[in-house]
Amino acid sequence: MTNVFGIPSRENGSPDRSDPGAPTPGGTGRADHEQVVFCQDNRSGLRAIIGIYSTALGPALGGTRFYPYASEDEALADVLRLSTAMAYKNALAGLDHGGGKAVIIGDPARIKTEPLLRAYGRFVASLGGRYVTACDVGTRSEDMDIIARESRHVTGRTTANGGAGDSSVLTALGVMHGMQAAAGHAWGDTSLHGRTVGVEGVGKVGHRLVQHLVEAGAQVVICDVAASAVEATLARHPQVRAVENVGALAREKLDILAPCALGGTLTEDLVNVLGARVVCGAANNQLAHHGIEKLLADRGILYAPDYVVNSGGVIQVADELAGFNFDRARAATEHIFATTSKILAIADADGVPPSVAADRLAERRMSDVGRLRGIYLGTMGSA
Repeated sequence: MTNVFGIPSRENGSPDRSDPGAPTPGGTGRADHEQVVFCQDNRSGLRAIIGIYSTALGPALGGTRFYPYASEDEALADVLRLSTAMAYKNALAGLDHGGGKAVIIGDPARIKTEPLLRAYGRFVASLGGRYVTACDVGTRSEDMDIIARESRHVTGRTTANGGAGDSSVLTALGVMHGMQAAAGHAWGDTSLHGRTVGVEGVGKVGHRLVQHLVEAGAQVVICDVAASAVEATLARHPQVRAVENVGALAREKLDILAPCALGGTLTEDLVNVLGARVVCGAANNQLAHHGIEKLLADRGILYAPDYVVNSGGVIQVADELAGFNFDRARAATEHIFATTSKILAIADADGVPPSVAADRLAERRMSDVGRLRGIYLGTMGSA
C-alpha cells in the first residue's frame, strides 16, 4: 500500500506477539470495514489508525492499542483484524455496540505524552460518537482520563474520574460462567467441584479465576512465566499446585485447561499431548492457527471460544458509559453462561466447530437488530 503518514517511522519493533496470527472471528483480512481513519499530528508525534468494522448494533466500541509496529502495513492489518473481532465479541455479549479498534504507532514507553494523547482524543471526538475507545495493550485507565479531556466518547477510566476500575474482575467472572457452561455440556453437570483445572497465567485475570475455582471446590494447577505471580498465587492459595510451564501443565491429568496468558497457547504440539476434556480461558486468540480447532475436536476436546467467555471486561466498560453500576454489569456478565451453552448446542446440532457457531450467532444478531435501524422513528428519535 502507499504510506499515508508524511513522516517515516523511526520506531523499531515487531508485530504484537500476544496475538500470533490467530484466526479472527468472521474471517481474516476481509476489507468489510465501514470506515478507516488515519490520524496524524506531527508536533506531538501522533500516528494512529482507527478502524470501524460495523455500527449495525450501535457505536463501535474497542480499545486503543499503543504499540511499536514495524510498519504502517502491520498497524493497519492489526486494527482491521482487532476491530472485526470486537464486532463479534460485542454482539455475542449482548451489547448495543458495533466493533471498532484503534492503534497508535510507537513505543509508549518512549513517546506517550499528554499532547499526543490529547491530539488522539481530538480525532476520536471528530468521529462524533461513531467510535468509543477504551484501554488495550500499551494504554491504561489514566491515559483514558487524558483522552477524555478532548472527547466524551471514552470509557475504561479510573474510578476517581467516574470509571469502572479494574475490568479483570468481571473478565474472570465471565470465564468462570463460561467454564461452568462448558462443563455442563461436556459432562452434564455444571459443577466444578472435584474437577482438575489447569490455569496458564495467573496475572490480573488468571489469579482471580483461581480464586473462583478454589471457592468452587476445584483442584487447581497453575503455571506462569513470572515466578513472582506463581509465588503470590501459592501464598494466597496453599492448596494450589504449580508446574514449570504450559507444556508440563498440558501433560497433567486435567479436566479443563484455562489459557489466561498470551495468545497462541494452543499449538499442534501442545494439543497433541493435552488430556483435558475442555479448553476455556481468558486469553485472546488462543488458537495458534485455523486448523487447531479441528485438531481439538478430533481429539474430543471441547473448545469454548475465547471471545465469548472473556467478554466480561468489555461488558464492564460498556456499562460505564451509562454511569457504572457493578450489579448491573455483573448481571450482564452472568449471561455468558447462557450464551456459551447456546453456542455449544448450536455447534453440536449443526455439526460445526464452536467458533463457527459463535460467528453465526453474532452475525445473525448484527443482521436482525441492525435491520431495525431502517425503521423510521420520526422526530421522536431513538432511546
